[in-house]
Amino acid sequence: MTQPADSEKGILHPREQARHRSLSRLAAGPEAGRFVEWYWIVEWDLDAPYTAEVLPFPSVNVTFEQPGGAFVNGVCTRKFERELIGRGRAFGVKFWAGGFGAITGIDVGSLCDEVLPLTDVFPDGDRLADLMFTAESDVRRRAVFEAFLHDHLAPPDPSYELVREIVSTMAADRSIARVDEITERFGVPIRTLQRLFRRYVGVGPKWVLRRYRLHDGAELLAQGEVAELAELSASLGYFDQAHFSKEFKQQIGLTPAEYATRASAERQITYR
Repeated sequence: MTQPADSEKGILHPREQARHRSLSRLAAGPEAGRFVEWYWIVEWDLDAPYTAEVLPFPSVNVTFEQPGGAFVNGVCTRKFERELIGRGRAFGVKFWAGGFGAITGIDVGSLCDEVLPLTDVFPDGDRLADLMFTAESDVRRRAVFEAFLHDHLAPPDPSYELVREIVSTMAADRSIARVDEITERFGVPIRTLQRLFRRYVGVGPKWVLRRYRLHDGAELLAQGEVAELAELSASLGYFDQAHFSKEFKQQIGLTPAEYATRASAERQITYR
């Protein structure tokens, strides 16, 4: 098993969040790892409410929440907010972009911005949820889920493997700023690319590319690694700083400068 990256990408105000909840990850096993990127575990015990904010990945998640239940979370195109209060925990399964659609055969676009009971997708989901909630450890929960997944594994799917490779390239290569760079690199016509993303990922390739660049920008701002916003905007492929600032505020609720100022204050609180 490959240890999941200890990354804060997608987590907004990561140092502030870390003071209100714990986060850990587990790697997926070799067989399940064709479809599952990692498992994540969040726990909290709070007297006062705290709203955790995340800019989600283009991935479907299956979550087992105590208290709460078991759910399938489609790709979320907006900032995700969750109020944490009292004592609780969540065990989540983060699928590779396209992985959930490859296993289930579902057009993942139909799940976009939806949260469904697990049984709406898997008729035997009640039994899985019972086993997950009664398991004595997170390692055991992983084993339970992967045993369940084994019965639903899909045969090799070249279209899914192509989508996964394209999305991984989008995530890793900050120099990619336009969809036509992807079509040229992979030799895939734009209409074919759009159709594949709709079926497997649930959102279009341009949206995925912009979301990953916003992840990059927010992470760099949170870490205090940005000297000039104009340079950051250009490095992320935006036409100008105004365009980047507008999209950043639309998605995250703060301008890049405001986000950087809040992150700077959090770093001082955390490390002084």
